[in-house]
Amino acid sequence: MTITAQDLALNGRLDGISLTLRQNEVTAICGPNGAGKSSLLAALAGILPLDGGAVRLDGDLLAALDPKDRARRIGFLPQHGDLAWDLSVEVLAGLGRLPWTLGPAEDARAVERALADMQLESLRSRAVSQLSGGERARALLARVLAGEPTWLLADEPLANLDLAHQLALLAHFAKLAGQGLGVALVLHDLAQAMNHAGRVVVLQHGRVLADGPPEQALSAEVIAQVWGVNVRWLGETGARALVT
Repeated sequence: MTITAQDLALNGRLDGISLTLRQNEVTAICGPNGAGKSSLLAALAGILPLDGGAVRLDGDLLAALDPKDRARRIGFLPQHGDLAWDLSVEVLAGLGRLPWTLGPAEDARAVERALADMQLESLRSRAVSQLSGGERARALLARVLAGEPTWLLADEPLANLDLAHQLALLAHFAKLAGQGLGVALVLHDLAQAMNHAGRVVVLQHGRVLADGPPEQALSAEVIAQVWGVNVRWLGETGARALVT
């Protein structure tokens, strides 16, 4: 099962991007500011209208899918999650069940799993306005996970999280991929992408400059070309550190 982008173009932010995301894999999308990372992820989720090209979900044209069907299959976490109401954590997570009509019991089970996965059980009754930045980020992701999508597209999901929660979340993403989900993450931390992604896509000026295993896509040569910084990697596979 795949999400396939073909010749995506969007107002100078995307310039002919073509790629295929696969399930059972964690893909990190990396690049400098303004490279088109958030635009690409939103386009893959069907959030942004395109100037050119098309996105297909398992062969189906994404733009032609029923919105509820698309919402059941793709879970999208934007970079900035704005909330119009000051909901409790549990109610917020429950919004992820809106595309489904399986019944209250199944909805409750899905919400409980999402809260447990994000370590939010003790905060279920707390209003979102009373959460720290990291707690709020986990609550927003719980809403996505409660929807039980087959694809998870998350824009900078590690922002505002402390190191322990970053590592726990990355491990959970790997677990979800092992269970059959397709996971694509926009990441700024190149070391996290190197150590926790199975595949890295590097963007520059709205185009794909590198795409492959982390060791290739984030080589010192690629980093120097894209970010303009001379670096080297230290450590073993899965535990590498980036130094200048």
